[in-house]
Amino acid sequence: MMFRPYLIGITGGSASGKTSLSNRIQEALALDCTLINSDYFYKDLTPLQLQKVSEYNFDHPDAFDFVEMHHTIWNLMNGEEVNVPIYDYAHYCRSNSFILAKPAQFIILEGIMALYDTKIREMMNLKIFVHTDSDECLARRILRDTEMRGRDIKSVINQYRKFVKPAFDDFIFPMMKFADIIIPRGAENKTAFDIIIQNLMSKKNK
Repeated sequence: MMFRPYLIGITGGSASGKTSLSNRIQEALALDCTLINSDYFYKDLTPLQLQKVSEYNFDHPDAFDFVEMHHTIWNLMNGEEVNVPIYDYAHYCRSNSFILAKPAQFIILEGIMALYDTKIREMMNLKIFVHTDSDECLARRILRDTEMRGRDIKSVINQYRKFVKPAFDDFIFPMMKFADIIIPRGAENKTAFDIIIQNLMSKKNK
């Protein structure tokens, strides 16, 4: 490659708007950008964990394979194409299918654990934390999970109270101190979005 890829990390709580922001940045950068979601790197559940899947905390760092995540980002940063695993949420394991991720000038790693791993974080050129009111996050999560994932409101709220909110307080919110930019309201914050795009456009092919 004629350039060193520019790695962007985008994190925030569940339903904070980080995915929408990431997608908008990728659309603005077009073919110059590859987007990777940290959810691709969920670990396969063991038979014992599958027996108690309702008790499994998918919002805890232990649920993620950071070694594979680091390996994937490292290879992309060094100009290599990578087969990124597709996680099968129905069976709680990686499927036999992959997404071919190609190196690009801009690489985005987004997700609740995007800034958690020190080795990955140290490779990043820009770290963004999307900060949205917790009540708004819960409301968005209820709408998403009931309309798109067929879940009932009670189960969504129970999971939020038991796993999602505690994980945010313990593991995700502390990552704010590493952020270069903190964006209230995510992709809805047009001013912040425009500033980020202007900054990234100025770095194209440099």
